[in-house]
Amino acid sequence: MGASVTSRALALLGAFDGEHRSLSLTDLARRSGLPLATAHRLVGELHQWGALAREPSGDYVIGRRLWQLGLLAPVQSGLRQAASPFLHDLYGATLSTVHLAVRDGLEVLYIERLAGHVSVPVVSRVGSRLPMHATGVGKVLLAYAPDEVRAEALQRLTRITAYTVTQPARLLEQLRRVRAEGYATTGEEMSLGACSVAVPVRNGNTVVAALGIVVPDLRRQLPRLVSALQVAAQGIGRTLTGDPFIQWK
Repeated sequence: MGASVTSRALALLGAFDGEHRSLSLTDLARRSGLPLATAHRLVGELHQWGALAREPSGDYVIGRRLWQLGLLAPVQSGLRQAASPFLHDLYGATLSTVHLAVRDGLEVLYIERLAGHVSVPVVSRVGSRLPMHATGVGKVLLAYAPDEVRAEALQRLTRITAYTVTQPARLLEQLRRVRAEGYATTGEEMSLGACSVAVPVRNGNTVVAALGIVVPDLRRQLPRLVSALQVAAQGIGRTLTGDPFIQWK
């Protein structure tokens, strides 16, 4: 039995990712594995509905209607709303880039980001996904992930910069320290010139998210940043406690 119309439409939407935010019709067909004629017909329907938008160049991007639907997801409307005032307080106190992220499978899903004043190379965007082992928020989430998730992640330690930790034993020791000390750090593991520190956000006893800051250097300000992060994370946790919350898988 051939692929259903729904699966073909989803394949077209799945062709977009953090590195492919704008695609031509030909690229959409190639990345989705669909014949060009089929892609042309479905892209037209998706565009008409608002799932895709067309740029002046002729390329397609994700449409506003999908963005509006995405805002209805519990991870957005619940966690993001609860965290918003604490993220702004944290940003105001540090003037650094602030991240709120959850685990989505074996990746970090960024659900909020406030850009800092200091020029630091930051590759994350709201809605983007990055490897857990190379980010501060990711190491926090990996430290508290189920054993099977951690085992699978340890088999996928790709090198992104010269400083990315790709040795399973070394990463496991870092994750042990995250659980013991309550925070994770990275040093230019995702982007050269960018360091990060992150802490867990708990709903009761369950870690449901990670809160992080990206700065050029951690050596002189680590204690201050950890303290600020923990105060914000505790505030978010108090807001979440007792409220319905759907945790990302």
